[in-house]
Amino acid sequence: MATDKNFVDFITDQLENVGEVSVIKMFGEYGIYADGKIFGLICDNKLFIKPTQSGREFIGNPVEAPAYPGAKNSFLIEDKLEDREWLSELVRRSVKELPFPKPKKKPKLKRDEKK
Repeated sequence: MATDKNFVDFITDQLENVGEVSVIKMFGEYGIYADGKIFGLICDNKLFIKPTQSGREFIGNPVEAPAYPGAKNSFLIEDKLEDREWLSELVRRSVKELPFPKPKKKPKLKRDEKK
């Protein structure tokens, strides 16, 4: 089941002071970013946050589940989606700990294509 765009809009509207939030559609689901760092996935109308030590400490006893078959476990956030302050704080803490994506390498030119 693909995620409903209204659910994605709800999640992004819940986030305050976490940086510039963006979403990228991936195979009917969404990756969610703050300031260029991917911090979670929205799949099947559920929010999954990448696990971090500070996120685990903040949540206490997180529910962990894969966002899709074969994925690593993430924090499944269900009962706190309506709590804007709590959700925003979790994202802020998580994003601080997550790395920036690795820069994409430019494709190598063949010998005869070099300038």
